[in-house]
Amino acid sequence: MAGHETANGYVKRIVDLRSDTVTKPTPEMRQAMANALVDDDVLGVDPTVDQLQKEMAQICGKDAGLFVASGTMGNLISVLVHCEVRGSEVIIGSESHIHHYEQGGISTLGHVYSNIVPNESDGTLDLRKVEDAIRPDDVHYPTTRLICIENTHGSLGGRCIGSEYTDKLGGLARRYGLKLHIDGARIFNAATALNVPIQRLVEAADSVSVCLSKGLGAPVGSVIVGSFEFIAKARRLRKALGGGMRQLGVLAAPALVSIHDIAGKLHIDHQNAHRLAEGLTRIKGIHVDLASVETNMVFVEVTEDSPLSANEICKSLKNYGILTMALTKNKVRAVFHHQISEDDVQHAIRCFQNALCRDCRLLWRIIQDALCRDCRLLWRIIQDALCRD
Repeated sequence: MAGHETANGYVKRIVDLRSDTVTKPTPEMRQAMANALVDDDVLGVDPTVDQLQKEMAQICGKDAGLFVASGTMGNLISVLVHCEVRGSEVIIGSESHIHHYEQGGISTLGHVYSNIVPNESDGTLDLRKVEDAIRPDDVHYPTTRLICIENTHGSLGGRCIGSEYTDKLGGLARRYGLKLHIDGARIFNAATALNVPIQRLVEAADSVSVCLSKGLGAPVGSVIVGSFEFIAKARRLRKALGGGMRQLGVLAAPALVSIHDIAGKLHIDHQNAHRLAEGLTRIKGIHVDLASVETNMVFVEVTEDSPLSANEICKSLKNYGILTMALTKNKVRAVFHHQISEDDVQHAIRCFQNALCRDCRLLWRIIQDALCRDCRLLWRIIQDALCRD
């Protein structure tokens, strides 16, 4: 929960559920940044980022790690390392972050062709369809070199992919001489939900990208992990992409705090997501598939009997200080993080109820039209107090 001061000096309660990327650095993170041991990480090695890279590699069971500016950079570098020969092709999911939200960078910058396989509702790719997508050795086709999956799967509600599936996919990749990359932006959430060590979840992968600024709540960055040879090539690509950073320890230090202090509390975010989902099932006009809420995301479907579209629901919620994201005209997303409390969840449920209540909205319009600005401000204060209590 946070406060936001308006022009009139009134502090409105803000519950920001737009993403888990909106968290602010904790006092411990800020202290760690101030005290971080640093050095030039391009000319040599920054000791704090070196510690972070080694710890992440150990967590994932890989040889080495490399800090990069973002998850997009991490995925881009990983694909380009595995597909360093022109005419390469990568098999990716139809709903994957790489496909939709990374500006087509693997094609724009790496000349890598994407072969799209439909994602299943649980985030996986049908193994038979993946095998069918692998190109034969024919001069008419690009050369398939890589398969990418995402865990958890953000566009499908934070669904987890278990080690049994990943083992099978990794085995398929090896039979055809391919590499496997996991976009593990929220792999810590997956491990928490499945109660399986991260190392086990990514054992079959040749490379993994782990985001520090999503569920883990660090201010910036990702770490990619893989073999020593993979990381050596990745380091050169990072420099070419403008990602070589000097006294990098000031960014690595808060990430270490995240791993040590926040990673072990991700189950609380998952519990809060379930609380919201359960509360919303009682509200007319929206629907939540409880079975799909596996981690820290809740996808709210707007039903036909809803008086509002997804965008209108988000706009109405914003008036109550609840920030969400409309993914489509009939889907709203709420994402939980360590700066959302159980009380925030209950407050959000009440605000959803008020936003979708026809009588409440009509009453608000009447009062808004009838009262002067100062009276409307007073009414908002009363309204927030009533909603909170």
